[in-house]
Amino acid sequence: MSENKEQNSIPTSKVERSAKFIKTGFQVGGNYIKHYSKKLFNPDLDKTQLNEDNAADIYNSLSELKGSALKVAQMLSMDKNLLPTAYVDKFSQSQYNAPPLSGPLIVQTFKKYFGKTPDKIYDKFNLKSTNAASIGQVHQAELNGKKLAVKIQYPGVGDSISSDLKLVKPFAFRLLGMSEKELDIYMREVEERLLEETDYELEVRRSIEFSNACANLDTIVFPEYFPQLSSKRIITMSWLDGMHLKEFLATNPSQELRDKIGQALWDFYNFQEHELRAVHADPHPGNFLITPEGNLGIIDFGCIKEMPEDFYYPFFALTSTNLLENKEETIKAFRELEMILPGDTPQQVEFFYGMYKQMIGLFAKPYLSETFDFSQTAFFDDLFSFGEKVARMPEFKQARGVKHFIYVNRTNFGLYNILHDLKACVKTDTYKPHLLAV
Repeated sequence: MSENKEQNSIPTSKVERSAKFIKTGFQVGGNYIKHYSKKLFNPDLDKTQLNEDNAADIYNSLSELKGSALKVAQMLSMDKNLLPTAYVDKFSQSQYNAPPLSGPLIVQTFKKYFGKTPDKIYDKFNLKSTNAASIGQVHQAELNGKKLAVKIQYPGVGDSISSDLKLVKPFAFRLLGMSEKELDIYMREVEERLLEETDYELEVRRSIEFSNACANLDTIVFPEYFPQLSSKRIITMSWLDGMHLKEFLATNPSQELRDKIGQALWDFYNFQEHELRAVHADPHPGNFLITPEGNLGIIDFGCIKEMPEDFYYPFFALTSTNLLENKEETIKAFRELEMILPGDTPQQVEFFYGMYKQMIGLFAKPYLSETFDFSQTAFFDDLFSFGEKVARMPEFKQARGVKHFIYVNRTNFGLYNILHDLKACVKTDTYKPHLLAV
């Protein structure tokens, strides 16, 4: 049960939402003034308190606005390289602990999309949400003796994506330190996925399609979806009992069970990437449950990333073969993926070849052996320290890489992080990439 105080209203107009951002901008500005005033008297003062104050103010504002702005915060919290710890800790609350909307707002949504209140649709409907995230919240219901989960989208979320992302851009610009062009590519790809994610009719279709396609996987369970009880902004599915990852880990599960759940996650993602060429691209812990039977429940298919062939083949050739040992072919793949650009000088080609080869060599380690132990901290320390090094390099301020990297990298690093939290050891050769014959 969410313990956060309920919200009785949500700003939906552009004017209301931009006013909220402006107010937050003033608060953040005030935090900087306070920090630098203190620094006058204490030159050794670090930015820990400043980051905590800014993270709290930005998160509180975004959690009231809901929607795409909060979703961006959630995405950033999953990439531990991009933000200071204070932001990661605060923004990760949006994964399954945002302030819920009050009962009257929920009833209004039902009246708008079904023309009747929830008590006229279900035998039982709990107006208190069990779970509130960035785009919607979940309520428990019952119909014909069947326990249901009803996901309801926050009012105005689907209509305010473009304007919200324009408003969140200055915060993202300051936090991420990306170039203007790189940030534009990032925001355009995020906008495209969010427009899909707020279309609940599309999500129901995809959920049925993907759960059917993945039905052959061991240890994985999916809810049943009910299109006739769903709409553009409401999804009804069967209720899955289980614990989120944090709760599950608090029970001190056996290594055998950790490995079993880790294997299910690995197979779920690699089956989709290599057999479906489309992947559940939102691997944050709020989208998974560990059931009492020790299975992995997948409860959200809102964000799907399709991988076109001109991305899939060069990308997985680099990560899953010995292609990196062939310099000429590696550079050719880097050019196809726009990691090396047509206008690069010979010196730049050499520099980016060396950096990307090192980066991919690190990332691909789990794929290059039959099993991989994700509990090892050295692997993650190497990944994060290399990421931090690259983030500080002026050469990487220019946008590089096709747009598909944004969600594919997010998916794979999100998977790695969950497997690390599980301290799981998994067989990594279960679903292999399909590569073009040379």
